[in-house]
Amino acid sequence: CAACHGTNGRPAPGSTLAGLAGKPKGELLMAMSQFKAGKKPATLMHQISKGYTDEELDALADYFSRQPR
Repeated sequence: CAACHGTNGRPAPGSTLAGLAGKPKGELLMAMSQFKAGKKPATLMHQISKGYTDEELDALADYFSRQPR
């Protein structure tokens, strides 16, 4: 995740990539689930998300939701 979304979900200043840190868990999980199902357009996330189980996506959403912005 860090390669695109920055360390602990905080992208570098001036980056156009989405920050994940501190976002609501439900919002993060919904987005990742939609990427996995092919319902949300993406350049890479639809491919990356398919490599995770639903439980792993839940754990990722939980982790990033707990990070300070």
